[in-house]
Amino acid sequence: MPQGCALAAPAVPDRLYSGAVSQDAPPSSAQTASFGTVAALGIAQIVSWGSLYYAFSFLITPLMEASGGDKPTVFAAFSLGLLVSGLLSAPVGALIDRRGGREVMTAGSVAGAVLLASLSRVESLVALYAVWAGLGAVMAATLYDPAFAVITRLFSTNYRRAITALTLFGGFASTVFWPLTQFLIAAIGWRHTLLVLAALNLAVCVPVHWWVLSPGNSGSRRRPVVPAGPGAFRKALRTPVFYLLTIAFTGNALVFSATQVHLMSMLQAKQLSAASSALVGAMIGPMQVTGRVLELAFASRLSASTVGILAMAFLPIALWLLSIAGVQWPLLVAFAVIYGIGNGAMTIVRGAIPAELFGRDAYGAINGAMAAPVTVAKAAGPLVAALLFAWLGGYDDTVLVLIVIGAISTAVFILSTKAASRGRPSTFQ
Repeated sequence: MPQGCALAAPAVPDRLYSGAVSQDAPPSSAQTASFGTVAALGIAQIVSWGSLYYAFSFLITPLMEASGGDKPTVFAAFSLGLLVSGLLSAPVGALIDRRGGREVMTAGSVAGAVLLASLSRVESLVALYAVWAGLGAVMAATLYDPAFAVITRLFSTNYRRAITALTLFGGFASTVFWPLTQFLIAAIGWRHTLLVLAALNLAVCVPVHWWVLSPGNSGSRRRPVVPAGPGAFRKALRTPVFYLLTIAFTGNALVFSATQVHLMSMLQAKQLSAASSALVGAMIGPMQVTGRVLELAFASRLSASTVGILAMAFLPIALWLLSIAGVQWPLLVAFAVIYGIGNGAMTIVRGAIPAELFGRDAYGAINGAMAAPVTVAKAAGPLVAALLFAWLGGYDDTVLVLIVIGAISTAVFILSTKAASRGRPSTFQ
């Protein structure tokens, strides 16, 4: 980490709109929301991410055999789900702005259980694609973005720390569900495993979203904010800051997704053994959690924009280290540490920046609108890297292209923070 980065970062106002300051203040019941609420939501996030996202890695071969498709075809079904999730992010966020998260997230978990059970009966490509399109809608209603929207409604001042705490729980989804899914498939088969995952959504996520987010428990239903919410959303869409941030987040997501999926192949192309490559990859998960812990520790001292500059810059720096590492373990370890910490902090920045810059009045709609192209980029990243590999003839040049995209994304993010620091409330009225 370069010295002096935090001091050199431009100051960013709490909100770009003076009108949002008083209007987005949550009611007294929201101010009393506890971190016990965050813990409950965090457990639900583990189950949602684990069953809807991470379990897919172990279902590829069974779904190929059941549907009659090849691997790219099955991957395309999963990508379709991510695409649907991205397209629905903004409308789902706007719905949470208007009605709160209780009904949205509960309905999403119920639908997730039904669709996971349906996935266990898939016997054709048409059915496979239909189920994954539905699961994309479920992801839009249950994963981080709707949960962030709920949290910004519940916490009057500590929403960023609450978002960080939530992502600490979510970071354990792969740790829990990769071995659990593998064990269940070996013990009872993939179809019954999907039924177990469906049951977990009903037994864990539905009660959490219905009871924990009930008005009496958490103050999740605010007093009506319409028409202020739509007005704040329209104001955000009229600012260059919104589009610069979205471009930066999208580029970062594309590079991270491409690297994450191709990392084992990239490492083995450097003549590392499969075991050594897996060891490097295994360091990344704990470093992501470390990045979130560090963000939690320094949240009161650094703005989300400052953390974002560092997290953005960490990705191209890490990839540069990977490009020159060869089989030198100190450089490979440095890559895993910087790459993991940067991505761990980036998840929090993505959730906190919209509230920091635009206020919380239309957070769900603004965050959802930003999330749409980001989710599409996550789905497209692996394919983009594969095309670059084929076009450029190897991973060395592919990584260089990803470094350039990551560096441009960092520059655009810095430009967005400077544009925000120059903004005045009257400019965006």
